Amino acid sequence: MEIKRLYVGKRLSEVAIHNETVYLAGQIAEDTTQGIDGQMREVLGHVDRLLGEAGSDKSCILSCNIFISDMDNFPGMNAVWDEWVAQGHTPPRATVEAKLANPACLVEVCVTAALR
Repeated sequence: MEIKRLYVGKRLSEVAIHNETVYLAGQIAEDTTQGIDGQMREVLGHVDRLLGEAGSDKSCILSCNIFISDMDNFPGMNAVWDEWVAQGHTPPRATVEAKLANPACLVEVCVTAALR
């Protein structure tokens, strides 16, 4: 049973691949001066990049969990999501309001996907 990990750090790996499934760590924006639109676009860019490096893409997402710091940001987050998500391949998704580790972060996205 092989587990492949990408971007392994002391505390976490950004990606784990096992049994044809890709697991991403929660992705956050590096530029926290942006509003919800900018942070969500940046986060989804991280998701695209990591899935691509793992041999997958957004059309293969099996499940997505989104954590937002304030439900007032829900409409803005959804607008960016709707532009980005692969139509016809929209995954099961949950969105919850949560106190994030960095108060400047407005959104964190966790994704599980199949390999292509």
